[in-house]
Amino acid sequence: LQECILSGIMSVNGKKVLHMDRNSYYGGESASITPLEDLYKRFNLPGTPPESMGRGRDWNVDLIPKFLMANGQLVKMLLYTEVTRYLDFKVIEGSFVYKGGKIYKVPSTEAEALASSLMGLFEKRRFRKFLVYVANFDENDPRTFEGVDPKKTTMRDVYKKFDLGQDVIDFTGHALALYRTDDYLDQPCQETINRIKLYSESLARYGKSPYLYPLYGLGELPQGFARLSAIYGGTYMLNKPIEEIVIENGKVVGVKSEGEVARCKQLICDPSYVSDRVTKVGQVIRVICILSHPIKNTNDANSCQIIIPQNQVNRKSDIYVCMISSAHNVAAQGKYIAIASTTVETADPEKEIKPALDLLEPIEQKFVSISDLFAPTDLGTESQVSQRRARVWGGEERGSTLNCCFSSQIFISRTYDATTHFETTCDDIKDIYKRMMGSEFDFEEMKRKKNDIYGEEEQQ
Repeated sequence: LQECILSGIMSVNGKKVLHMDRNSYYGGESASITPLEDLYKRFNLPGTPPESMGRGRDWNVDLIPKFLMANGQLVKMLLYTEVTRYLDFKVIEGSFVYKGGKIYKVPSTEAEALASSLMGLFEKRRFRKFLVYVANFDENDPRTFEGVDPKKTTMRDVYKKFDLGQDVIDFTGHALALYRTDDYLDQPCQETINRIKLYSESLARYGKSPYLYPLYGLGELPQGFARLSAIYGGTYMLNKPIEEIVIENGKVVGVKSEGEVARCKQLICDPSYVSDRVTKVGQVIRVICILSHPIKNTNDANSCQIIIPQNQVNRKSDIYVCMISSAHNVAAQGKYIAIASTTVETADPEKEIKPALDLLEPIEQKFVSISDLFAPTDLGTESQVSQRRARVWGGEERGSTLNCCFSSQIFISRTYDATTHFETTCDDIKDIYKRMMGSEFDFEEMKRKKNDIYGEEEQQ
């Protein structure tokens, strides 16, 4: 998805884009697999899906579970690029949080907050005061700070100021601000306050929850941006094997495929294409579960998110569940897809994710994957003095010893983390954009560039 969004944005920016994919489908790791038979093959399950699963082609199963924040960065990218014209979205019906072995709806309105059994009566009043404070907080207006220094006061101190208890801190930090760990508590509060504001603003748009999900699955997103790239002159090639990334004097000059070299000045790719330029930073376990029933205690929602804060299950990182159903054209009638995910912390990942799976019982079929997380060691921009041979990735060493400054101009995306929204993915996209273009990614600028190319009249 990162590569598809960037190829769309670079095409709008007037760059010449060639997008190659070794797979026969769009989206790489963020694809939606259809028909269901293909999912069984992908996970090496014997036999074919039982007849009770309905028609195989009624299924579009995401490999990476994520929702879109209604007011978040990805929705802005979709709106500004008008990729929304290729997609239809549905609001996710509810967000739930796990406490003491049970799940509770995350209050989405003041009335729900007052009726919620997550908190006692006095706690509710203090929490409401806190939410009003966050809503009025404006980092450009010191009058709204009430003695808090957004760049110095820690979030722990802000919670203390409103006298909020541990359970409320847990669900505020993990279900509203969407942090995966508790490290944020001792960091300046500005980022957390902005995250809670994003949640509230996203919620205000549709009311049920702050999350959106595209009909037919997340695989529609990369296809939408690939279309955008094509409209602006980009070329897309599926089923294109990559033999080697050609490097001269430490800088990328092209990509070799089927005996030919496509020459380029810059290259964007995911970690699987450049294993020598990335480092492993962790692992994520994801379990795709097929159910014949909605999840218990969710009021029979046909879609929801459940967050299990790490404190509740004695872990360092949260466990997430995303559930969608036939209402989103991703499963056969009467079927539900629930995907549980978390960051791996021990040698027994399946045991770590058990609290989530217990909430989903009975499970008809499950597909377990454990993925390595990679981050680039080469950011593509640094000048490095190198004393080594010029190399061709995937081929033999060539050339003489060099002593030069270079920036490889290879820009590598990060692997998807365990979070169930796209905010971290969008941060990665903006980071790659900045390293490539030397300037911040600016939504307004993007709109202007489109007007320059097509004129405002034709877009109406």
